[in-house]
Amino acid sequence: MGTDVNSSESTAVPVIEMREVRKRLGGKQVLDGVNLAVPGGSTTTILGMSGCGKSTLVKHIVGLLRPDSGDVFVEGRDVGRASDSELRDIRKSFGMVFQGSALLQSLTVFENVALPLSEHRTMPPAQIRERVAEVLELVRLTGFEGYLPAELSGGMRKRAGVARAVVTKPDILLYDEPTTGLDPVITNTVNEMIKDMREKLGVTSVVISHDIPSAGKTSDRLAVLHNGRILESGPPEEIMNSALPEVRQFMEGGTRGPLTND
Repeated sequence: MGTDVNSSESTAVPVIEMREVRKRLGGKQVLDGVNLAVPGGSTTTILGMSGCGKSTLVKHIVGLLRPDSGDVFVEGRDVGRASDSELRDIRKSFGMVFQGSALLQSLTVFENVALPLSEHRTMPPAQIRERVAEVLELVRLTGFEGYLPAELSGGMRKRAGVARAVVTKPDILLYDEPTTGLDPVITNTVNEMIKDMREKLGVTSVVISHDIPSAGKTSDRLAVLHNGRILESGPPEEIMNSALPEVRQFMEGGTRGPLTND
């Protein structure tokens, strides 16, 4: 079993920080002392085998779960101890890109993207139209406002999902397994979008994935989660060449080693 290694940590102030976070669910220790720092304006991909606790980790970041012990901070605010009203305010900082795009099939592209603004009623209709037009241009979907999701290609649906995630101008984007089950062309489309959002909007991005090639292309930092702990985090080139047996086996996809008890 490896120990937490956080080499070459950025000197930037973390936008997201987890300190010794522990969580037990259904009698299982899912998170067992997670330490993670996500620098502002960066893309950090959390890698790990299926069922290792990646989704549970993200639920702590957005306050859907609270830690049994340890601390979670988002932009300096204590998520684990926040009141319900404080949590609602913290969540305004986030945009979520779901694995399957999660577009409502009965709504047009315009209506899907406008939904977060319409629900909160924070803008008059004219401003909503203007903002939706801006983000559709950003993801190269101008002209498809009236299309239903079923009329779009897979890559276009992904772009529409990203447009909906950024329409509220969030500071942080969370991507849930964005390339799982996609063909190579759409995978590259998604990879380009992740990079575009960071470069054009300056957002901080957290990606949950087990797609190592995509992570290497899109990320400033990788963090490998195993047995409820971050085994190692750092720039992609460091993690790809890790000396830790568990990390090396995961990166190489080896069938023999400490991850498989073989």
